[in-house]
Amino acid sequence: MSSIVRSMLLAAIMAFLAASGAQAEAGKPHRVVIQVDQNDAEVMNLALNNAKNVLETYRAKNEDAVVEIVAYGPGLHMLRDDTSPVKDRIKQLAELSFPSTLTFSACNNTKQGMEKREGHPITIIPQATLVPAGVVRIMELEEQGYSYVKP
Repeated sequence: MSSIVRSMLLAAIMAFLAASGAQAEAGKPHRVVIQVDQNDAEVMNLALNNAKNVLETYRAKNEDAVVEIVAYGPGLHMLRDDTSPVKDRIKQLAELSFPSTLTFSACNNTKQGMEKREGHPITIIPQATLVPAGVVRIMELEEQGYSYVKP
């Protein structure tokens, strides 16, 4: 077998394997975690825009996608019922537009620290779930294959 034929055969095999791998991944949902760690309405809205764009893009392609926004530190204000500048938008996106594909996680470490500093209980919006530590949640999601975005 000539080296040219061997090279062509090898290239064909590599192309087949790459296509097979892509097909195997085709049924897997696209997953992204978006970090919010700033008390800034522009950053919060950018995170929501990113989530909406991802979900709409893959919905248009008939592909599954999931997005989780994790808020901690000063970014927890995004998910605080008393201080969130975006809670109405979150409600609309999470409950009407993307009810099963967009989730929110609130850092309990941050919540407890804020409660201690402010001297009163803090309520998190109903669309969010408390997680023990926001940074740990992001790490766990990345370990599960989520892509990471910080607006």
